[in-house]
Amino acid sequence: MTQRPIYLDCHATTPVDPRVLEAMIPFFTHQFGNAASNSHIYGWEAETAVKQARDGLAAAINASPEEIIFTSGATEANNLAIKGVAEAYLERGRHIITVQTEHNAVLDPCTYLASLGFEVTVLPVQPNGLIDLDALEATLRDDTILVSVMAANNEIGVLQPLAEIGQRCRDRGVLFHSDAAQAIGKVPLDVQAMQVDLMSLTAHKVYGPKGIGALYVRRRNPRVALAPQQHGGGHERGMRSGTLYTPQIVGFAKAVELGLAEMAAETARLKGLRDYLWARLQVCDGIVLNGHSSQRLPGNLNLSIEAVDGQALLLGLRPLVAISSGSACSSASRKPSHVLKALGHSDDLAYATLRFGLGRFTTADEIEQVADGVIATIKALRSAQVVA
Repeated sequence: MTQRPIYLDCHATTPVDPRVLEAMIPFFTHQFGNAASNSHIYGWEAETAVKQARDGLAAAINASPEEIIFTSGATEANNLAIKGVAEAYLERGRHIITVQTEHNAVLDPCTYLASLGFEVTVLPVQPNGLIDLDALEATLRDDTILVSVMAANNEIGVLQPLAEIGQRCRDRGVLFHSDAAQAIGKVPLDVQAMQVDLMSLTAHKVYGPKGIGALYVRRRNPRVALAPQQHGGGHERGMRSGTLYTPQIVGFAKAVELGLAEMAAETARLKGLRDYLWARLQVCDGIVLNGHSSQRLPGNLNLSIEAVDGQALLLGLRPLVAISSGSACSSASRKPSHVLKALGHSDDLAYATLRFGLGRFTTADEIEQVADGVIATIKALRSAQVVA
């Protein structure tokens, strides 16, 4: 059997942790009931499992259980938050603020709302990927109904200052939404301390199953109104109809539980591996670190390499390492990353980018092999260009 490449694309997705799978399996087999069936033991078992999962996820972000609305993932959660607020607060205002480096699951709903007559302000970022808080505050208006800023960037790993953003929004009475798909279970999240009103979550970035996510919706101080985007049965307090996917929900909660329990040790381990990889690669000249040097996800390293062809670089590394140049959700477009363009990169430099996503199962030996392979590939490509 051909050896599979080393997996370093954990921002695209992560493998399901065996402990998560073990927790899920009973709900595919003998505890398979519908959580909405309240007249027999099969439904009661599912209902209990969902309740326990909801309790755990709420505790993970310092929310109350009734504020957790299950969705199919962070994309649906983002759409529900942004479109749901826009529709619910239509009479109050039609101004929404977001950021250039957001995931398309935020930018595209905002573009859609703009086509309906909403005004969307898309803030630039500083060269390190962080937003300018003063620029944000200057953009807030009396008719601003929502600010959406992601917790952790899916490409460059930058951690935005949620608490400071939340304070400015709260001072002006503006709702604050954060896409925390990449952050849950990896960095501390506290919706009370950060004054977040809506937060999108997903399981598959934190060693849980694909196809399950959640939206936190604040119920008090302030109580957030939200227009449902999916109707038919009134599930999830009427905000998201559809039969609850009990095995996925159980797996989601177990994945977050493990992430929180192991966060301190895993953060230190991943930072050590990431920093070692960065130190090794700096033997090559012309390598640019994208994003803030320290205010980033512990397993993220995003680099642009000067004087190499981006496609040739990825092709050369493909047998050794599974890696991407940007978001997995837009990698087929062959357009330069909008995130890297927002940092001021040329198209050529944006194409010649490697996004390393280290994860729970990444080993030191794998990092050593990848460092050797990347260095050799860069040198080979540059030498070939010189000869040509």
